[in-house]
This record gives sequence, structure tokens and C-alpha cells, in this order.
Amino acid sequence: MERQVLLSEPEEAAALYRGLSRHPSLSAACLGPEVTTQYGGQYRTVHTEWTQRDLERMENIRFCRQYLVFHDGDSVVFAGPAGNSVETLGELLSRESPSGTMKAVLRKARGTGPGEEKQFLEVWEKNRKLKSFNLSALEKHGPVYEDDCFGCLSWSHSETHLLYVAEKKRPKAESFFQTKALDVSASDDEIARLKKPDQAIKGDQFVFYEDWGENMVSKSIPVLCVLDVESGNISVLEGVPDNVSPGQAFWAPGDAGVVFVGWWHEPFRLGIRFCTNRRSALYYVDLIGGKCELLSDDSLAVSSPRLSPDQCRIVYLQYPSLIPHHQCSQLCLYDWYTKVTSVVVDVVPRQLGENFSGIYCSLLPLGCWSADSQRVVFDSAQRSRQDLFAVDTQVGTVTSLTAGGAGGSWKLLTIDQDLMVAQFSTPSLPPTLKVGFLPSAGKEQSVLWVSLEEAEPIPDIHWGIQVLQPPPEQENVQHVGLDFEAILLQPSNPPDKTQVPMVVIPHGGPHSSFVTAWMLFPAMLCKMGFAVLLVNYRGSTGFGQDSILSLPGNVGHQDVKDVQFAVEHVLQEEHFDASRVALMGGSHGGFISCHLIGQYPETYRACVARNPVINIASMLGSTDIPDWCVVEAGFPFSSDCLPDLSVWAEMLDKSPIKYIPQVKTPLLLMLGQEDRRVPFKQGMEYYRALKTRNVPVRLLLYPKSTHALSEVEVESDNFMNAVLWLCTHLGS
Repeated sequence: MERQVLLSEPEEAAALYRGLSRHPSLSAACLGPEVTTQYGGQYRTVHTEWTQRDLERMENIRFCRQYLVFHDGDSVVFAGPAGNSVETLGELLSRESPSGTMKAVLRKARGTGPGEEKQFLEVWEKNRKLKSFNLSALEKHGPVYEDDCFGCLSWSHSETHLLYVAEKKRPKAESFFQTKALDVSASDDEIARLKKPDQAIKGDQFVFYEDWGENMVSKSIPVLCVLDVESGNISVLEGVPDNVSPGQAFWAPGDAGVVFVGWWHEPFRLGIRFCTNRRSALYYVDLIGGKCELLSDDSLAVSSPRLSPDQCRIVYLQYPSLIPHHQCSQLCLYDWYTKVTSVVVDVVPRQLGENFSGIYCSLLPLGCWSADSQRVVFDSAQRSRQDLFAVDTQVGTVTSLTAGGAGGSWKLLTIDQDLMVAQFSTPSLPPTLKVGFLPSAGKEQSVLWVSLEEAEPIPDIHWGIQVLQPPPEQENVQHVGLDFEAILLQPSNPPDKTQVPMVVIPHGGPHSSFVTAWMLFPAMLCKMGFAVLLVNYRGSTGFGQDSILSLPGNVGHQDVKDVQFAVEHVLQEEHFDASRVALMGGSHGGFISCHLIGQYPETYRACVARNPVINIASMLGSTDIPDWCVVEAGFPFSSDCLPDLSVWAEMLDKSPIKYIPQVKTPLLLMLGQEDRRVPFKQGMEYYRALKTRNVPVRLLLYPKSTHALSEVEVESDNFMNAVLWLCTHLGS
């Protein structure tokens, strides 16, 4: 058995972090075409993409690895790797053509000037690069979108064209006092061209362009672009309504047009990252006549349309409420030929027994259809787990593919010709890569999974799920009977359990959740001898729509009471050291943590808060999601209304800043100066209030970091400083 690291040994903590941070995670996978050997055997290649922290280079690196899967049509006969991993440099997007004979790659490369980047769209065939287009030099549009909100790279069914989303080309601008020397040797035509008034617009250098918020600061006006692979001609599609921004596009049946999601951007853009409630709809634009047709309800929000293999139907996620930023969704089906839309899976208000609790994924996998175009496969949080599900689109039945398994969490990477590629992990097991065939309808629970890439379990971590029922006085009167859960990690065999300190971590959002998957920080803390409590308070995803709707208007109360109840319950049941309990939370988790040290100052000896919401009222005018402030405070949001004094008073009343006079817990603040979601001035407001009252507080300000604080240099510094803070204030 490995010796657990003592709290007083930061050098060993750094070594432990270095070791565990090397475990990579899967980011994507695709399947190559079916190959039949000369002996009649069948196999497919699995191309996988991974990410890993590199502490020497202080960056996240991306690499790929291929595997071979031999099968007999409905089960895997043999599977294994085909060579070693290779780092993929500069790849932003990649997509195999429908036949698998070609691959498109969007790649970035350094330009000649300082900080300048170029983008190339490459087409690969067999062992050669067939085509390479310098998109930056062609100047048909701005940078290509590589994000998962708008971005796409889609082959036409004929494999002659590529569809993608890019920033609309902006007019050149210059100072009123900009002068250009004319070349006296230039021809009259060249001089006339230089004198053209539309070359640059004077005085427009500093015109403000709205963007889509956190992690989307360079993205403002997306356009749909089509590349003719043979000629190299690029065209920007016309016909998209002026009031929407297009994304998530793909080719319609027959390549006669393009289907896309259009997001409303009037009267102004709101942050879109992690916000599935942005008003949007499904559209079809005809490439011949340029006519645009609405395919879905335009008063709701939609996401990730996926065309069936037989090109007859489109399945997509639809969010019936524009209020919570994330929620339970509907699975809708649009029949391309009858033009009839049906709801295949509806919103689930509340889970009944062990039944399905609803769909909570924000995106469907690019490959999600069964070979017969009848079933759709996806992953979704179900309480504190994440499972795989198959939905029969004809009758709407939902069947779990992974229930009753090892208790960890699953993520579907792709399915093609019924061969599924998935990731599995647990809080003590880093990500593993598995493949298996989707069984025939009615036999979904008999998937035979085969591992392509195993990970070694991390020893000395014991974990489980705690089911918690709030006491009667904490019931939500509008949503009575809701329960919630917490995931507890603890050292397997501590010498004395009563000496084990506990770190409590509420998640951010608030409408998100922890699932029983691999998480670096909790595993690290547990290996160092801490018990770690991850709380899915009421309002978390995975527990039914009622749970989500119970929280807006009750933040700062219901979520805080739930976490405190979980802490007291676990301390009573597990007998950890109640005098050494600490908090660690980010965003809304930081909001809850700062509430707890104000409302229950005797419980917590230390607190670490990352980009916490401190004052909802003051955050309203500076965040990229002002609707969040209004909705979570319990009011309806409208873009044209200004809150009155009573609304601001209610926001202030629900904020941690209210409880400043009671705070005495030492606090470590970690703030990203480029955070657009919870601007760093929120943390500064708290820091100054605590400094004035002589409460021990330390502030780490990361100048180039955003809300997630996920850059490798920042994240590693976060962890080590958090560990030292806990060691200092909890004691060894």
C-alpha cells in the first residue's frame, strides 16, 4: 500500500500532483470505414484524440492514438492499439468524410508577425495531403469557429464541399489622420485602387463589437461558409435571417441546402457558454434560391441537430424554458419528408424510483444514431452518475445501456454502424476507453464492453454516494419531497478516522452536478489524507426538472442549507474530525462557500474560493449573463427592464456580502482577471471587506485567466496554494 502524504509535506504533494496530472482524458473519437480482410474477417480503425497536462511546457497537449477492432458484425472479436500516440500540433477541428477515404483538418500556424496566427483548411487522402487552403490569406471571412457552441466542420454527402462557421469579415478601419504614401512608380490603376474610399473606414478603429461572452470574446457575427474542395472557391452563404447567428450546421439530404441552429442576438448578445437557455431555433437554407425556412418552434432553445443515416430524420435537443441557464431537455424528431415534428422524450419533472430522470446533456454526440436509423444513443447525468441511454424514436422508450454496472460514469464519444466508442471512469479510476456493439432492441442492457485502453485504479481511495433528505423545516413548499445526494471520497484505511479532516466542495452553476467520474482535485486531496464531500444540492441537474426549478429565488438559502445539512450528516455518520472542516468552491460553488463561512462561522476552519459570486446586485451590470442574476434572485428577466430598488435589495439579501460581519474563517481567493462570467471585482469586493475586519485573507490574481482558471500553469498553482492554505489552517 502506498503511504499517504502527510499534510505538512508540500514537496510530496507536488510530486503527487505531477504524477496524477499525467492521466489523460478523451476528447473525441471517430470510426474508420469497414475493412474486410482476404480471409473474410472484418475490422475498423478507431481514431481517438486525448488531452493531457504538460507541466514542463505548462500547457494542455493534444495527441491521437489509433486502435483496431476486429468483429463479427454484432460483437468484438479482438481489439488493440495500432502504434503509439502522436501529438497533434495546431489541429483545431478535424472530420472524416462520409466514406472515410478523406479527412478535413482545420489547423492553426504561426504567422510572420508577433502573435500573428494563420488558419489552414487541409484535405488528407491516404498517405498524403491532397489540398491545403490558406484561409487567412484568402480573406473571405475572419477566423474559423472551433468551439462546440457554434463551430462545425461538415462534409457534403457527395464529399465535394466542406461547410464551416467563421467570423464575418470586418471592414478595415483607420484613423482620421492615417496617411499613405503613394508609390510614384505605380500604374494609374494601382493608384486608383489605393485611393478607393471603401479600402478603410476612417474613425471606426474603436467601434464596439458585441461578443458571446466567456471563452467567446473574439466571436461576434458568425457566418456559414462553404469550400469547394476541387476549385478552392469559398462562398459565404446568404439567406440566413439578420436577427440570428448561425452555427452547428450540416448538409441537408441531397446537398441541396444546409440545416443550422440560429441564435437570437437582438437586442444584444448574452454569454452562451454553459447556457442552453439562449433563444434559438432550427433552420434550413436552400443553396439554390437562398430561401430560409424555420423548422422548429422559434420561442424556445434548441441544440445539436443530428441527421439519421438514412437521411430521413433529424433529432435535436429542445429546452422548453428560457429561465434556468441549464435544465432538463426534450428530445425532438423532425421528419424531413413529412415535415412533422414530434417530442420523442419529454421533460421529466421528477424521477420515480429507479426510472429515467431526464436528459441533461448540452450536446448530443456527432455520431448518435443506430445503423437502422431507429434509435439514438447519448449520455446524461442521472442523479450522481452519468449513464448511456438508447431511445427508440418510434415509441419513445428510454433504456439504460450501463445501469447496474460498476457505479462509475460513462461518456459516449461516437456510434457508427452500431459500434459504440465510450469513456468510463470513477472517482478512483482515470478515464478508460471502451468499445461495444449496440444490442438489438429490447436487449440493450446486454452490451459486451471491450477495453481498448485501460487505466490503473488509484489505490487507497474509497468512494460512495450519500442520499440525503432535507429536514421538514427545510422543505421547498412549491416542490415538496425533493432529495439530493453527495459523493464522498475518503482514504481507504486511515489509522484513526476521527483524525481525518474533511474538505467540502459544492459545485458551480448552480444547475450542473458532480458525477462519479474521475476528477483530479478530489482524488489528489483524498490521496493526501482528506475526506472530500462533493454536494449535489437541490437545484442540481440529473434529479428531475422540479429540483432545478426549486432553486431560483432560493439561492443563498436552500443550496446553503443543503450543503450544511450534508456536512453535519456525514460528520455524524462517518466520525471525521469535526474541528478540521474546510470549504473549496468555484463560481456558484464559491458563492455557497462564502455564504457558509458567514452563516456557519463555527463549522469551517479554512475556505478556498475560486472566482466566487459575492454580490449579485453589483454583478448584474458587469457579467456576460445578467439574466442569471435576475433569475436566480427569483425574478423574471427581460432585456428592456431595469431592476428597481426592491429587486436590488433582494439580490443583496441573497448574497454572501450580507454576512461579512460574521466571517472569521481564513479565506484564500483565486481570481481570473479576464473572467467575463463572474468579473474579478466580485472577489475584490469581498477581499476589501474582509481586510477591513482583519479576517485572514489571501488573494491570488491571475492576469490572463478566465472563469475556469483551467490553464495548466494557473490550475497547478491553484492546487498547490490551496493545499498549503489547508495545511496552514487545518494543522497536521
